Amino acid sequence: MCIVDFIRDLQELESFDQLIEVIEYNNGFNIEIMYYNRAIEYLQKNDPSLKFSLEIASDIGFDIKNLSSEVLASLLASENEKAAFYDLQAEIESFIEELNS
Repeated sequence: MCIVDFIRDLQELESFDQLIEVIEYNNGFNIEIMYYNRAIEYLQKNDPSLKFSLEIASDIGFDIKNLSSEVLASLLASENEKAAFYDLQAEIESFIEELNS
C-alpha cells in the first residue's frame, strides 16, 4: 500500500477498531529485532524467563525448530508495541471523534 492509500484510509476512520485494522494490514505493529546481541538484550530486559515470548510463538503456531532469539524478541517487541498502542485507546478514540465532528 502506498502512502496516499494509507492516508485515504486514515481519513475514512470511524473507530479505533478500524485504525487497528489499517495498522495491522500495513504491518505497523511488526517490529523486527535483528542480530543476536540485540535480541538477547531485549529479551533479558523484557522477558528473562522467555515465558511470554514463547507463549506468543506458541499462539501463532511457530514450531520450536524455527525459533531463534531474534524471532522471539521480534514477536515480543511487536506484541509490546501493540499493547502500548491499546493503552492509548481512549485518547485515540477521542481524537477520531474530533476528526469526524
